[in-house]
Amino acid sequence: MKRFASFRLTLASVVLVIGAVTNPAWAQPNPYAKGPDPTSATVQAVGPFAVSSQTVSGWGTIFGSATVYSPNTPGKYAVVAVCPGFWANQSAVTAISMRLASHGFVVATIQPKNTYADLPASRANQLLAALTKVTSLTTGPVAGKMDTARLAVAGWSMGGGGTILAAAKTPGLKNGVAWAPWLGDGTDKANVSALVVPVSFLGGELDPTAPPKDHVEVFYASATNAPYKMLGVIKGQNHDFVKDQVTEPASYTTIAWMKRFADNDTRYSQFIANEARFSKFTKVGAL
Repeated sequence: MKRFASFRLTLASVVLVIGAVTNPAWAQPNPYAKGPDPTSATVQAVGPFAVSSQTVSGWGTIFGSATVYSPNTPGKYAVVAVCPGFWANQSAVTAISMRLASHGFVVATIQPKNTYADLPASRANQLLAALTKVTSLTTGPVAGKMDTARLAVAGWSMGGGGTILAAAKTPGLKNGVAWAPWLGDGTDKANVSALVVPVSFLGGELDPTAPPKDHVEVFYASATNAPYKMLGVIKGQNHDFVKDQVTEPASYTTIAWMKRFADNDTRYSQFIANEARFSKFTKVGAL
């Protein structure tokens, strides 16, 4: 009888242990995390996802066109709309956008309706319109791969200004990244205080077009309601540090910021930190 009681106790213990391991109430992994554990080397390289592209045109009344880059691997991915700067075509942000997509994102680079005239407020509206249009696609490589509940924006120069304004008026966005952002008038700059979306502000130390002390540093300081924000001024870089190229630390911090807030993937928090290539770095919020 004692042996039977001992067996029952042992069996019950095994069941309890198995239940503890498999109990989804606390052991459920992050469903949005994708890819292997990142390292400093892998986050600065092409990601683990092969990428396909498709071109979408005929949206001239909203924005010119878009190129959508999506991972070939089946699954649901966060969607990021990316806008270039004044006088620039979408090709200016292709390289850094493709790198981002290779780390497990659907990324749409947009051709502004009139890149020679569209100011940041217009680019903000075009970024948001692009998210709406792209997430409605049902054909091509991207079909069935978009998580419409996880949307983000990014942009360079006036596209960076548009990113800030889009995030400021759309609190449902997961996050934004502004590269060398430019905002012109006081009204636009005042809107920055409405930000409640996590935004990464990246500038070039030697930028003559949007000097950090007049632009990116001002925007960062003005985002007083943002629970999470980051400022990084990159040593030796001018206004074009993401134009037509992938440069570091701009690319890997963008990937890390998107992973942390669009995918809720805290494995990337370690890369949102100061390093030797920044002349100025600060952040708010426990990442």
